[in-house]
Amino acid sequence: MNPQELLGIAERIVGWGRDGEQIEAIVGHSHETEVRVYDGEIESLSVADSQGVGIRVITGGRQGFAHAGTLDPEVLGETLDEARDNAAFGSPDEFFGLAEPDGVDPPPLDLYNEALLRFGTEAKINLALELEQAVRAGDPRIVGVESADYADSVSADAIVTTTGIRSFGRDTSCYLTAYSLAAEGDETQTGFGFSVGRDPNTLDIAAAAADAVERATRMLGAVQPPTERVTVVLDPFVTAQFLGIIGSTLSGEAVLKGRSLFADRLNDQVGAAVISLVDDPTNPEAFTAADADGEGLATRRNQLIDGGRLKRFLHNSYTGRRSGTASTGSAVRGYASTPGVGCQALSLVPGTRSPADLIAGIDSGVLVQGVSGLHSGVNPVSGDFSTGAEGLRIRNGELAEPVREITIASTLQRMLLDVAAVGSDLTWLPMSAAGVSLVVTGVTMSGA
Repeated sequence: MNPQELLGIAERIVGWGRDGEQIEAIVGHSHETEVRVYDGEIESLSVADSQGVGIRVITGGRQGFAHAGTLDPEVLGETLDEARDNAAFGSPDEFFGLAEPDGVDPPPLDLYNEALLRFGTEAKINLALELEQAVRAGDPRIVGVESADYADSVSADAIVTTTGIRSFGRDTSCYLTAYSLAAEGDETQTGFGFSVGRDPNTLDIAAAAADAVERATRMLGAVQPPTERVTVVLDPFVTAQFLGIIGSTLSGEAVLKGRSLFADRLNDQVGAAVISLVDDPTNPEAFTAADADGEGLATRRNQLIDGGRLKRFLHNSYTGRRSGTASTGSAVRGYASTPGVGCQALSLVPGTRSPADLIAGIDSGVLVQGVSGLHSGVNPVSGDFSTGAEGLRIRNGELAEPVREITIASTLQRMLLDVAAVGSDLTWLPMSAAGVSLVVTGVTMSGA
């Protein structure tokens, strides 16, 4: 369905509102394809359409919500009735209320590429097959490919409210990813590579395959190093994972629930001067770019940390009101949920030095190319973290032997303050945070 059709459905629902009610209708439709190949054959193929509606009703300080996975006209009315019933049994909250237009114009983003619609299923399968072949041919030590995947999505949505919100849009996205196996003697190592875009014709098979091959083969012969404090260089993919956790603690929702290590620290110096952290879904290069948030407000560039100083938290309309401020256009949701708060396209402002230049300035350290158990190993309230890691030793400004079975530990607060440099290699990933090489001093590496 096109966005105008979805908009019409949302407007019809809102038109059924009664006096004294605030009504919000979000209507969505998506078409997704996922292909996985193994050993030159299709292992799985799924092509799925999904659509649905979510309706919020706020009346008398009470909120009710209901959703349905269909756009059948009869079900729409039933869903609205269910939301009304749920509001009647809801707990009153003086801060409940729908978003209202705030005068911020939506950014002029072009996130929809019709080339994806013209790209047939067979062509998508061939991309995955070609990726697998390229990985296998990349190095004689590659003994297998765990998986080679292609995935894409075409989505459209519309949000209409009785408070004057009227938002609609659509976007396309696609990516390739491969997980490789390299072997030498009795040892086996794994690696991965990917390529993202909005048009399948722009996906880079060679780059994705080369990454998967290099990440696996360079770990062959890895040893467990001794325990020591070292300077680490975080690979962009690792940095993105850390940023995702840090970003989750910078939401007004986390602050209000007492789950943020940065609560009560606005305007404090929370990081090194080289740290500037932004959430910018208006950047069309971001995989998760969007012109409107989950409440239909225009997205905007939010500077969270500037020169190491904490400047703001992210808010939706509810957390903004409750915190005595306003929405930052950061509501996140699907049609089956009420709006939460979250980062939409998080990234560090990149520096000017390449990864090779960063490594050249380190006498002794570790390039961390992968971590395990990060989310379970981080306490978002205290900031303590301890995670398994692997990578390459850095000696006299050059990459040396691979290392594994190590643990790196610190706190998120200490890590931000100990950042010595940010690389120039900003990398957009198929997630809500971008990666970049990051030099962090004084990290405890536990090994043998």
